[in-house]
Amino acid sequence: MKAVRYARHSRRHLLANITALMLAFGLCGQVFAQCRPVGERTQEIGCWIIERQPLGKLQSASLFWYLDRYGSIEEAQAAKGPKGIVFEAYGSSWLSTIEQAGWRQAGAGRVAVIGPLRIKPGEDYSAQYMEGTFTPGMSTQPHYHPGPEAIYTLTGEVCFEMPHGKIVGRAGEGIVMESGHLHTLTATGTEQRRSLALVIYESAQPWRLPSAGWEPQGLCK
Repeated sequence: MKAVRYARHSRRHLLANITALMLAFGLCGQVFAQCRPVGERTQEIGCWIIERQPLGKLQSASLFWYLDRYGSIEEAQAAKGPKGIVFEAYGSSWLSTIEQAGWRQAGAGRVAVIGPLRIKPGEDYSAQYMEGTFTPGMSTQPHYHPGPEAIYTLTGEVCFEMPHGKIVGRAGEGIVMESGHLHTLTATGTEQRRSLALVIYESAQPWRLPSAGWEPQGLCK
């Protein structure tokens, strides 16, 4: 009897481990990502908040995200202006700047210009920078932001699903989600998705707000 009970316990333990692995890799149901501070990072996979930056009251109704890559943190810091922020992600040193159309930076290793990012002139805003590494099929819960979101994809493919359609961003491309639009974000294709993300949001509100009942229809599968 003891041997039978032990065998049953072993099978249950094995099944529990297999189920946990399947969930981790999205094999028995969709895996949802939550954004956490980069200081809590214990693995590569997930959404990690790199930094928050107060922007103050912005006067332009349309801004752009200028993303530059440098050989070292010191080089990026030397090039940084008053509206720039320097961070490390995916083995590179990045200079991020939020400016109006046509802005130029001398000596910049320009990677992307993403926009327009439409905001309310005179409103107080903050910026949140993130990096996201998702396995194919990994997604976010439905939500929206009180401000625009921009994503630059380094590898793989990302898909925004909204009530009125979808937007797909591939490696080397930037895409924008307008302020207030309900959406989910899903890693599509067959390759691991690595992206840098920026959310410019009204400082008086949380940067991310939950869906009010909308559920995605699977447009990004």
